Amino acid sequence: MTKTRLLILLTMAILFAIGSKMEAKQNPLVCDLETGVCGTDSTEQENNTATNSTEKPVRIIYFTDPICSSCWGIEPQLRKLKLEYGEYIDIEYRMGGLLPDWSFRRGDGINSPRDVAKHWDEASIHYDMPIDGDVWLENPLASSYPPSVAYKAAEMQGKDKAVKFMRIMREMLFLEKKNITMWSVMTAAANESGLDIEQFDHDYEYHAQKLFLEDLAMKDKLKVTGFPTMLMINKDGEEKVIRGSKPYVVYEGAVVGLYETAQKNEYAKDLNSLLDIYPTLTAKEYSVLSGKERNTAEQELKDLVNSGELNQTKTKNGNLYYR
Repeated sequence: MTKTRLLILLTMAILFAIGSKMEAKQNPLVCDLETGVCGTDSTEQENNTATNSTEKPVRIIYFTDPICSSCWGIEPQLRKLKLEYGEYIDIEYRMGGLLPDWSFRRGDGINSPRDVAKHWDEASIHYDMPIDGDVWLENPLASSYPPSVAYKAAEMQGKDKAVKFMRIMREMLFLEKKNITMWSVMTAAANESGLDIEQFDHDYEYHAQKLFLEDLAMKDKLKVTGFPTMLMINKDGEEKVIRGSKPYVVYEGAVVGLYETAQKNEYAKDLNSLLDIYPTLTAKEYSVLSGKERNTAEQELKDLVNSGELNQTKTKNGNLYYR
């Protein structure tokens, strides 16, 4: 059996397993640029039964999806939060299943992969993060489930490697226009992330689907309907829920509100120090992390590319910079 055929069968199995619980949805790929939510922005309060079992003061359950443009849009805020408050927070990445397939109820101006291209180009401008929507014209994705299962397989080798894997997959998708449902693309990302490919292959086939289904069950239990959604919980069981893309002060305020003695970590903001931690940066990320004005940050990056000190991945909607 070829890996492509196996991938199709695995996806079908997942869809069959949860299909009886799914009702017709509105278009899941429409990301509201006002709320910063991909999917449906439910205002219903989650009936949370989760507790903070982490050793750190604040547990963050982060519902996301590999193809969520709004989730890519909050990368600058999330990276800064980890730098400033990482010692107080433990982030759990949970896959939300943004696009099971293309059988959702039509509407909102997106009826096929082709319609997503324009929407993603608009999201790129809104979030000031490079997103090339032409992937939906050139190599469209049928579902976000395969890369979600792949994330769970990567996570079995460690959270840090899995987060790196997710970042690489998103760069492949949003900037390089690669179809991250393809096994060859997912294994390339796994290899670049330092994963053991043989174990990754095995876990993808035999364990990760169950873990993905558990994420979907948690999402349904907590009534999460849009992404990104962050459920923050302290050791006293107090909660704060942040739906959609928000300014950094919202995330910071939630952490400090749940753990009042949290002290902001002062980290090195020069480019080399930031690249030591985050090997790839967009201009928006460098601006947010360094505290430099947006145009100043981008010009510095461009000057370093011109002098040969930095490399870049170019897209029609912005670039990615790395050594």
